[in-house]
Amino acid sequence: MHYVLEPAADTIWDSAGTIATLEGVEDLAPTTEEGWFRVQHAAAVVSESGNLLLMPGRTMDGDDWREISHGLVSTGESLMTAAEQQDADAVFDLGGQLYNVCVACHQRYWIENDQ
Repeated sequence: MHYVLEPAADTIWDSAGTIATLEGVEDLAPTTEEGWFRVQHAAAVVSESGNLLLMPGRTMDGDDWREISHGLVSTGESLMTAAEQQDADAVFDLGGQLYNVCVACHQRYWIENDQ
């Protein structure tokens, strides 16, 4: 998680929404083809991470694990499409969906002091 999925999720979350500062409002959405490609790449990593978690020998306990893993796959695929279409609003919304999938997994499977 720490070396593959977390950096990909951070790329997605850092590419959506706005930040209000004293200088004004900063839109975090990519403004270049390269920026959108980074989001697409991160989304592919999210999706494929879900597939990796479904491999034999990696599943934890059955239905919950599979549901969460499939959530990563489907959210990642939707994020890839949104980034391909350069749809900042969809990336924002799907980033929230990704957050919910991550939280569901952490609540069920988090191991203290494990990275």
